[in-house]
Amino acid sequence: MNNSSTGSSSKSKAGSSSQPSETSFKRKRGLFQKDLQHMMYGFGDDPNLVWSAIEYTYTYLLLLEQPLPETVALVEDIVVEYVTDMAHKAQEIGSKRGKLSVEDFLFLIRKDPPKLNRCTELLSMQEELKQARKAFEVDEEKLASTE
Repeated sequence: MNNSSTGSSSKSKAGSSSQPSETSFKRKRGLFQKDLQHMMYGFGDDPNLVWSAIEYTYTYLLLLEQPLPETVALVEDIVVEYVTDMAHKAQEIGSKRGKLSVEDFLFLIRKDPPKLNRCTELLSMQEELKQARKAFEVDEEKLASTE
C-alpha cells in the first residue's frame, strides 16, 4: 500500500516538473491558518463547535467556535495561489522597468474597483502612519534636547 502511494506521489512530482514555480520551493502549510480562522468566523462562516479541556486546579470545558480545518486549509491554498499568481504577474510587469513596485500591483487590479479602492486606501493610511511616526520622533527629539 505504501509503495502505491509513493509511486503516485513520484508521478505527480514528475508531472509537475514542467512548472518550475511549484517545484522550486515548498511552502509551510498552516502559516495563515489562525488568521484565516478568525476572518472566516468574522465574515459569518458557520462555526464548528470544538470542545477543549483546560486544566488549572479544576477541569473546565471551553466551547470554541472555529471553521472546519479542511475549509481553512482550502481557503489558505486559494489565498496563497492567488497572491503567488499576482506576485508573478507583477514581477513580469516590473521586469520591463527592472524593478518591482506598488504600481505594478495597482496596474493588475485596475479593473477591479473594490480592490483598487481598498489598496489605495491602505496605501494612504500607511503614508499617514509613516508621517505620524516621523512627527512623533521629531517631537521626542525636541523633548530630549530641551531637558
